[in-house]
Amino acid sequence: MCRCATVRRGADGTGPRLVAVRVVFAGTPSTAVPTLEALVASRHEVIAVITRPDAPAGRGRALAASPVAEVAAAHGIEVLKPVKPSDPGFMHRLRALKPDCIPIVAYGALIRREALDIPTFGWINLHFSVLPAWRGAAPVQRAIMAGDEVTGATVFSLVEELDAGPVLGSITERIREDDTTAELLSRLADFGSRLLVDVVDHIEDGDIAAVPQPEDNISFAPKLSTEEGRIDWNRPAFAIDRHIRGCTPAPGAWTMLGDDRIKIGPATIADDRTLDVGRLHVAKREVRVGTTTTDLVLAEVQAVGKKRMQAADWGRGTALAAEAMFV
Repeated sequence: MCRCATVRRGADGTGPRLVAVRVVFAGTPSTAVPTLEALVASRHEVIAVITRPDAPAGRGRALAASPVAEVAAAHGIEVLKPVKPSDPGFMHRLRALKPDCIPIVAYGALIRREALDIPTFGWINLHFSVLPAWRGAAPVQRAIMAGDEVTGATVFSLVEELDAGPVLGSITERIREDDTTAELLSRLADFGSRLLVDVVDHIEDGDIAAVPQPEDNISFAPKLSTEEGRIDWNRPAFAIDRHIRGCTPAPGAWTMLGDDRIKIGPATIADDRTLDVGRLHVAKREVRVGTTTTDLVLAEVQAVGKKRMQAADWGRGTALAAEAMFV
């Protein structure tokens, strides 16, 4: 790969000075913030940020800027919020900025060829899996739910095909037995931010080459729907445990108790089986649910319209019938 930055003489005219890579960063949620912060702290120049338009948030549903937009504004960085990345006004401004490359993390919109061709060294995407495994919007959720022991992060050159571009760098991370999506994603966002900055460093130094992804062992990770969060109690405890952790915090694991939808937080797998499938047992200090193997001991639950609370407190405060069951 050719050198991205140009070489100029130092102030005293005695030696070369490398001009930093001019970066436009694209991202939207809090997951993307560590990478933006890492780029700002690096030797490179973040000249603008692209993010999704302000969206309703909170109980009042007032319009609020994305986490990335807020961080960019705090650093005095220009923020671009196109409704679509193909908007003519946005495209004109992006061309005028003349970025060397555009790192992108969880931006939330498809980038078409016209925009992909603008930066000299393209768009480089940080994806939270070891590609080609788990291409798509929910790689961390799907990895936990599938029982993977290892996942990671990959930086690759963005192409129009979903997460299929050549790889510029990757790292691996062990999935812990109690990891939720939130916890694992937080670690990957931190480690991945360093990986992406390292890739940009090497782009500047001109000593990195992209490697095509393998054509086999490809798997896909579509976004989880709310309906997919429903717990099937006719499964082994270990599978239900993975399902709950993978759905935490979003879209949230849930079950039905009569006509009420109950959200279920991460649970503990018991050593014994005392209950039939789906059967509830409320004791002084714990709430158990039956599975096809051992029981699950619930930690937190959330009834409709209520705050999340300790399962034991919920059980004591809820008038449960003797034969109460989750379905």
